[in-house]
Amino acid sequence: MPLGLLALAIGGFGIGLTEFVIMGLLPEVSADFAVTEATAGWLITGYALSVVVGALVVTAAVTRFPRKTVLLALMCLFIAGNLISALSDSYDTMLLGRVVAALCHGAFFGIGAVVAAGLVEPAKKAGAIATMFAGLTAANVLGVPFGTFLGQSYGWRSAFWAITVIGIVALLGIAALVPRETGIGEESDLRRELRAFRSPQVWLSIATTVLGFGGMFGAFTYIAFTLTDVSGFASSSVPWLLVLFGGGLFVGNYLGGKAADRDLTATLLTLLGALTVVLVFFALTAESRPATIASLVLMGAFGFATVPGLQMRVMSFAPDAPTMASGANIAAFNLGNALGAWLGGVTISAGLGYTSPIWAGAGITVLALVVLLFATTLLRRAAPVSESDRVSAATNAAGSST
Repeated sequence: MPLGLLALAIGGFGIGLTEFVIMGLLPEVSADFAVTEATAGWLITGYALSVVVGALVVTAAVTRFPRKTVLLALMCLFIAGNLISALSDSYDTMLLGRVVAALCHGAFFGIGAVVAAGLVEPAKKAGAIATMFAGLTAANVLGVPFGTFLGQSYGWRSAFWAITVIGIVALLGIAALVPRETGIGEESDLRRELRAFRSPQVWLSIATTVLGFGGMFGAFTYIAFTLTDVSGFASSSVPWLLVLFGGGLFVGNYLGGKAADRDLTATLLTLLGALTVVLVFFALTAESRPATIASLVLMGAFGFATVPGLQMRVMSFAPDAPTMASGANIAAFNLGNALGAWLGGVTISAGLGYTSPIWAGAGITVLALVVLLFATTLLRRAAPVSESDRVSAATNAAGSST
């Protein structure tokens, strides 16, 4: 395995930590800054919205620069954002740090995937990209629980100091191990890629991603409050409960990809339906510790099992625009994150309790099902091309573009 892939994976690990570790530390942060839970939730919503901007605007703005140079600049931005968070003495400064760090998120994964593919021979491109994204998965399975434990034990700022160090390691690794020439052409036709967004199916696929992911994050954003105030777990148990969530995430992501390869639409419909059922079950049984544990695992599994299929669906309708389509879907995932966090905060502020974000998440997931069913109906009426042929064409186009 090229060592450059390891450097990219470390960067992905740090970015994943930055995005998700705050969810386990919201009680400590809100208490420290003397703000409400809903206001603290904007540290998540603001991050997610900034990822949307970065995934689209930053990616488009840097296409004419060498990719290694861009990756180094993005990691410097990431380090600066987390350093601001670690040093923050007010809520506004903390929010600024979150926004700065988030701007690199979408562009890093979009450009990093192209660089990773260029480090290996053509037959191993998918494996190389998977290696880079393994850092993000590892952040959820291991890093977030550890970061939560670190923050609870030594103060929440210690988690962001640790992430800053990880960012520096990734920066040095990319500088030393990623070659300047990646074996892939550096030019990109931005106008051609933007034309892909004329397709209604691209927008319907993006909407499905926003709503499908928003449903899960509506429940997950305020999970620390739900676990302690409703389920009755001690705050010291939260990191280890997040390990279980991460385990479900890891397994679901793997199995969801396998299932989507066989039947993309049927898999997404089944998974979104199952996620809705799990969220309703969680909301009804949150006072039961065993039921809560089961719900956490299943929520992670079904929620992240949708990721490969949602990504492939968008890509399949934009075979000539893999870079911007991929970036747009990363933006959609994080827009869903923002939507879920915002709506969950609204329900809590309305005095509906800490299970209300779970109910809100279930409602959003139902909307995702409706949009996907509508898109599928339109496609069956209008498209003579089979789904398997469309997905195959998109995969081949993406491969030839890199």
